[in-house]
Amino acid sequence: MSRTFESLGFRNYRWWFFSALIANIGTWMQRIAQDWLVLTHLSDDSGLAVGIVTGLQFLPILFVTPLGGLLADRMNRRHLLIATQGAMGVLAAALGALVFTDTVQMWHVYVFALLLGAVSALDSPARMVFVGELVPRQSMANAVGLNGASFNAARLIGPGVAGFLIAAVGAGWVFMINAASFAVTIVGLLVMTKSELIEMPQAKRAKGAMREAVRYVRGRPDIILLMVVMTVMSAFGLNFQVTSAVMARQVFDRGADGFGMLGSILAIGSLAGALLAARRSQPMLRIVLGAVFAFGASMAISAVMPTYWSYAFSGILVGFFSTTAMNSANATIQLSTEPEVRGRVMSLYQMVFMGTTPIGSPLIGWIAEEFGARWSVGIGAIASMTVVLWAVWFARKHWDVHVRYRVRPRPHLFVEAGPEFLRKPVVEEDIPLDEEPGDDDGAPQPARSE
Repeated sequence: MSRTFESLGFRNYRWWFFSALIANIGTWMQRIAQDWLVLTHLSDDSGLAVGIVTGLQFLPILFVTPLGGLLADRMNRRHLLIATQGAMGVLAAALGALVFTDTVQMWHVYVFALLLGAVSALDSPARMVFVGELVPRQSMANAVGLNGASFNAARLIGPGVAGFLIAAVGAGWVFMINAASFAVTIVGLLVMTKSELIEMPQAKRAKGAMREAVRYVRGRPDIILLMVVMTVMSAFGLNFQVTSAVMARQVFDRGADGFGMLGSILAIGSLAGALLAARRSQPMLRIVLGAVFAFGASMAISAVMPTYWSYAFSGILVGFFSTTAMNSANATIQLSTEPEVRGRVMSLYQMVFMGTTPIGSPLIGWIAEEFGARWSVGIGAIASMTVVLWAVWFARKHWDVHVRYRVRPRPHLFVEAGPEFLRKPVVEEDIPLDEEPGDDDGAPQPARSE
């Protein structure tokens, strides 16, 4: 089996991967159906209304995710995931019933978005760290990458299928299909071989558990930098539910199928980025920074595309670089964090990374209404590139980090770091650029991350 798919050699991970793929397809279908329901049936093409629904869905991340991280460090993660997946299935079925009976109102969607966000906030930390029980540590980066591939393969399939079903039979069936997809994940979790699950240390029940995680992160400037960069990218750039809806509807005058197609084409690049990330055995900070900057540049290109199809296909680059950044940041933090605190650290990361969406999504929706849909895309480009430039300046000023690049024979970014930064495991030692292997004269050499 190739290195890209090596984690599929583990039986339990295979069950997780394919069952999660089906659930992810259902989730993407529901996202499209929910946004289209709000945009076309419950409002008058209001980008702000879509932004509010998206914001409400992510609002619980700010308050519930730390509890999810604490539970992920203390509980049986498989049992926790069975409970959260079941709860999300029930919520999807209930919203579908309201749509079928033609009694759904805007406030119903608001409430269900909030409830779904709360359950997702409990689910997310356990979902991320559960991979450590399915594959050995040397395969974790690959498994994280394949998880991203599953998510983005679902994004490739789900929106297009949802657009077709909405046009053919209505949004109600989409919600019901999503409800059924969670049952598949629960089956996958139940049939795993318990004896093959890798035992991970669990945190002891004690007061101040979250304060311990906060202290841990405060002592890790590399994690803090990653959190800042990814938070800005998330708040202003990762609002595809809003930007795709308003661009499809307001700029290109497309229907539900055109809206769904944008998500599917975006997922082509996202899937490619996830598969490339799965091939890396060691994620690195410079990959995250380079990917976020390239994401911003591709968003800028996308914002000025003149036609629907040029805008749609520019999304391939947007999807590629966004997924490269997200998967690399996720794997970097997980692999460099102690197992007994990993769930709480990942919950803090999720809290700041995704918790800004309740602010960012309504803001992007407001920008779309006040200044036009193209500016809702362009602001994400500006913010993403700016935060990377700030991160490079900050690293050079405080950590003795120096960034260089070359264009030929192929583009490459070099990051040389001093001892303060190299205490952290996200940077690997290597020889300086101007020497060849075997030329070491015994003098201490600078390190670099490539």
